[in-house]
Parts: sequence; structure tokens; C-alpha cells
Amino acid sequence: MLRIITQQTEAQQELQRISARTHDDAIVHKEATVNEIVQTVRRQGDKALLHYTAEFDGQALTVDRLRVSGAELDAAYQQVSKELLKAIELAAQNIEAFHRQRMPKSWVTFGEDDVVLGKRYNPVDRAGIYVPGGRACYPSTVLMNAIPAKVAGVPQIAMVTPPGADKNLNPAVLVAAQVAGIEEIYRVGGAQSIAALAYGTDTIAKVDVITGPGNIYVTLAKKLVYGTVGIDSLAGPSEVLIIADRNANPQHVAVDLLAQAEHDPMAAAILITTDMGLATAVQAAVEQQLVNHPRRTLTEKSIAHYGLIAVVDTLEQAAELSNRFAPEHLEIKTDDPWALIDRIRHAGAIFLGDSTPEAVGDYLAGPNHTLPTSGAARYASALGVETFMKHSSLIQYSPAALGKVGNAIQALTQAEGLFSHGESVRLRLNDAATDRLRQRDE
Repeated sequence: MLRIITQQTEAQQELQRISARTHDDAIVHKEATVNEIVQTVRRQGDKALLHYTAEFDGQALTVDRLRVSGAELDAAYQQVSKELLKAIELAAQNIEAFHRQRMPKSWVTFGEDDVVLGKRYNPVDRAGIYVPGGRACYPSTVLMNAIPAKVAGVPQIAMVTPPGADKNLNPAVLVAAQVAGIEEIYRVGGAQSIAALAYGTDTIAKVDVITGPGNIYVTLAKKLVYGTVGIDSLAGPSEVLIIADRNANPQHVAVDLLAQAEHDPMAAAILITTDMGLATAVQAAVEQQLVNHPRRTLTEKSIAHYGLIAVVDTLEQAAELSNRFAPEHLEIKTDDPWALIDRIRHAGAIFLGDSTPEAVGDYLAGPNHTLPTSGAARYASALGVETFMKHSSLIQYSPAALGKVGNAIQALTQAEGLFSHGESVRLRLNDAATDRLRQRDE
């Protein structure tokens, strides 16, 4: 049953415990296993991929079956309904439109004495996206990762995802990939696929950036290869925090909590409310909605371990607790959600009003659903086109401009004891002075 807490100090402690759920001893123990997998793939390449796919996914593949064929991609369109195809295409349009608005622009400024400063943006050469499998299929994750990479201008994108029980991949996932413009797809998942993307094998070329959520083994693998490649974040498991007042609909709040809990046994579903009546009504609604839930066992585990209702005196206290938790998803179900928005400092995505369940953002509103978790929203943001780009500074000084700041640069180089740094300026200043004297004499 979903617990109700009325003491703010206890609520703070519980939120801290839930936020730290990915840092317990069992998780730390898994790091050694992940490190072994990653290093084995680094040394043995495709051979290790096939071994781990057989061991963890129960699928005996050959090298030529790692990459999804063109025939399989074509066949996928025949296996999805017209309604689903239209939904995928609508979501893709909205996601692309949103991310095009986020494209950073290169810029240059021209200052006094011909000082030129600027910033130039370029996409990475090659990106890898991870799409989870296992408990469900996620065409939405394909779109949310692939489309920003395409909008950013990444010329090569490879997708990895675990094979199904029949060695095939879900047709909706394959269709979503093609709608997003991705045709380089490999049927391999887990930590081994992250290692393959980071270091490369004979079949899978290494990438520059890896994005996409996964289970704890995928997350730990991304953590391990970071530095060799860039990553989006160490995302997961998922979480929602709902702030609601007495007028919120308890059935709607309950189903939104369960929509998060059904993801994973470690997903977190939290309600903070100013009304005890709503708290007890939501508690009862959760139990009622679980009765015939198709993912009941998994969802009940999540609710039992990482579900929580906290009753507070004011919405300001609710916002304070939310900021401490820094949720991946924050729903504000109050009479005037915009009145509270200025008090919210840390959240991956914010859903305002009763008609905006998290599912809207998960699937087709446009903003990305790959978001910081476990408190990372204090310093991190959603995946976007910036994830697949990097920028170079542009700097040009004229002789006159260097002359004005040369002494200051030399003073700083002397303070740091870097002789040749200072000489690189002094020699140029001396040469410029010599040139001026020569020109005067001529």
C-alpha cells in the first residue's frame, strides 16, 4: 500500500532514501560485473557480443545476424497498424519541431582593434543510441534520441537494442527508427552493447556520443565508458513527483503515479499534497486500480518500496520538498499551477494542470523524455540537440589589439611560471615594434 507521511522531517528523510536508491551496496557490487563485460568486449569484440547475448538474452546469434537487414526493416511496416504509424509520425513531427527551436547558432563579434571572438557549433561525427527492451518496447525512446541527433546534423547514427525471444526486434521500434531516419540497427543490448559503441568491434564502428536510458547494467556501463565517449546522462530508474491541492482528481493522480511505477520495480511515484482527504482518496484509488493491472506484480513492488504520499501544510512546503528531491518528472495539479512555477528550481520536465499527464510528454508533446534522474535535475537537463554537438571558440587578435593587452598577459604568465607563454607574446610585440620603426624610416 502507498504510505502516507504527515511529518515533514520524515518526508525529507524518505525522499532522500528514494533519491539514493541507485547507490546501495547491491548496485555497487554490479559495477565489477559491468567492468568485466566492458573490458571483455573491448578485447574480444564481436565474439564477446555473441557470448553475452547468448548468456543474458538467451539468443544464439551469428555475426551476420547482429545488424538488422533491409528486408527486416521493410517488413516491419507491414506489422504495425495504420493508426500506430500515424501516431509515430505525429510524434516525430512534434519532436522535430521542438528540437529545431533549440538548435544553437554559431556567432562572431567584432570588437575594437579588430578583435574577433565567437563560438562555432558542429555535430559529432557518429552517435550511438540505446533503446531498452526486455519488459516493454519503446518506439518513443527511438524518436526522442534519434530525432535530436538528426536535427543536430550528426551524419552517422547507430542504434542498439536487445533482441526479442525470437531473435527479432519489435516492429514498432524498427518503424520508429526509420521514421527518424535511422537504418543502422543492431540486435544487441545490455552493458555489452554500450562497450561495443564506445570501443568498436569488427561489426559495430565506435561512436562519439552514447545516449538513451537502460537498466542498471546499461547505466553503469555508460558511467564506465564516459571519457572515452560522451554520454547524455546516467538516467534511470524513472520517477514522478506530483504536487496537488484539495481540488485535484484522486483518480487522475493515482493513475499518474501508477503510470510511473509500472516502468520498473525501482521506479519512484511520489505525491505531495496539502490535503489529507486527497491523500487517503489517492491511496484507495491506487489500490483499486492495481486490482486488474496487467503489470501488477512489478508495479506493486515499485509502490511498496519507492511510493510515497507526503501531506504538508502549504504548497510552498511542497515546492521545497520537490526541490530537495529534484524529480525527473514533476506534475503540478493545483488550482493555479503557474502560480507555483517560480518556486520550482529543480525538475527535469514540468507538467502543468490536470489535462497534462506525464504521458503527453513521454510520447508526442515534443520536449525530450530522456531526463535527469536521482536528483541530477539539480545540475543537468533533458537530452537535446546540444547533446550531439560541441562548440569551438573563435579568437583573432590584430597586432594593435595584442599590443594593448600584451603586458597584462605577460604579468599573468610570470605569475604562473610559464616562460614560453610570456615569450610568445613578447616576441610578437617586439616584432611589431621593429616593423613600425622600419615603416617610419622608410
